[in-house]
Amino acid sequence: MAQITLTRTRIASGRWEGILTAEAGAPPALSATLDGAPVDGLAVTADDKPGNWRVSVPIAAGSIADGIQVYLIADAASGEKLAAFSIAAGDVLQDDLRAEVELLRAELDMLKRAFRRHCVETAE
Repeated sequence: MAQITLTRTRIASGRWEGILTAEAGAPPALSATLDGAPVDGLAVTADDKPGNWRVSVPIAAGSIADGIQVYLIADAASGEKLAAFSIAAGDVLQDDLRAEVELLRAELDMLKRAFRRHCVETAE
């Protein structure tokens, strides 16, 4: 499998932005989720450098509330997590450990789905 990396560049104007690096050609299909639900508006556009693409994920206004919201960006084909970012608001900012626990919970859910899919595929 080709090496794919997604590097955060910034958060600006309500969008998370990064650079996707992969083999030259078409970019891999990506998916973005918030609490397991797909995030609409993910955009992948060509960059000046071959093998690089600009990735942009909108931050939904509805996700900004008390607590920690974790967005995951993954390779749609393999389910491999490429990047994650958290939005924290309210009094929970004093408890940074909670953000890490939420990220681990989201990654565990993704691993459980991948394992179940693997079990179904190998049982056939």
